[in-house]
Amino acid sequence: MDEEFLFRETYIEISFNQGAQWIYANWLGFQTVASVKAGCEKLLQALHLKGCTKVLNDNTHVQGIWSGASEWVAVDWFPRMRTAGMACFAWVYSPSVFSQLSTDKTLNHTNEGFVKTFYDLKQATSWLQNQK
Repeated sequence: MDEEFLFRETYIEISFNQGAQWIYANWLGFQTVASVKAGCEKLLQALHLKGCTKVLNDNTHVQGIWSGASEWVAVDWFPRMRTAGMACFAWVYSPSVFSQLSTDKTLNHTNEGFVKTFYDLKQATSWLQNQK
């Protein structure tokens, strides 16, 4: 992949895929409310910086529960991402059931149709590539 790394921290790596024209967020390890908010703000900055409309949000490496941030993601951050131009958000579930529950809790707080969840990174990538 033609990846340009934009931000790297112990809890997240954010890059821009030039060929696919999307932001890739690779979340890592156990997340806290603070790390989720900080990572999300960096994602918003990346979206502004690159002017793209797609996000590939990969939770494959996330462990544990982070549901304390779920409502904030849904009612505060998602609307700001939409305002910044985001049109599609492919969200890859973590293998951790607790993280999956946190993702589902986030989605329960929003009725936006731009988010699609996947259990497989390849399926998420394929779906995102087919979005206009």
